[in-house]
Amino acid sequence: MRYEGKILDIICSAESHMTAEQIFLTLKQTHSSVVLATVYNNLNHLYQQGRIRKISVEGYPDRYDRNTRHDHLVCRRCGSLADIHLTDLTADLEQQTGFSIEGYDLKIQYLCPKCRKETQAPPAPRKSTDLP
Repeated sequence: MRYEGKILDIICSAESHMTAEQIFLTLKQTHSSVVLATVYNNLNHLYQQGRIRKISVEGYPDRYDRNTRHDHLVCRRCGSLADIHLTDLTADLEQQTGFSIEGYDLKIQYLCPKCRKETQAPPAPRKSTDLP
């Protein structure tokens, strides 16, 4: 695939978990002729090869990540993702299930600092013009 290496570089150098559209816009800056369908095809191919991770969170577009051993914190309010490095659970899972585990994707739900702050903020004072 023509753009596979470039897309892999974008994902591996990203500081966040990018969507296909974000990857497309980044790639388009240097390759103006690329189309979104090509990015999706390359992402699917990289994912099927096991070279990248696809992170799915209900209600949000899939995001892509480098293929290194780590897990994710997912904000239950805004859907933001953060990496978390926990002890590898593969041996424990294999012992508990009796199966050989190829990998797992642990997503821990929490409330990110921004959303936690917003939910703890006192309501704004009402103005007389706000009254019904």
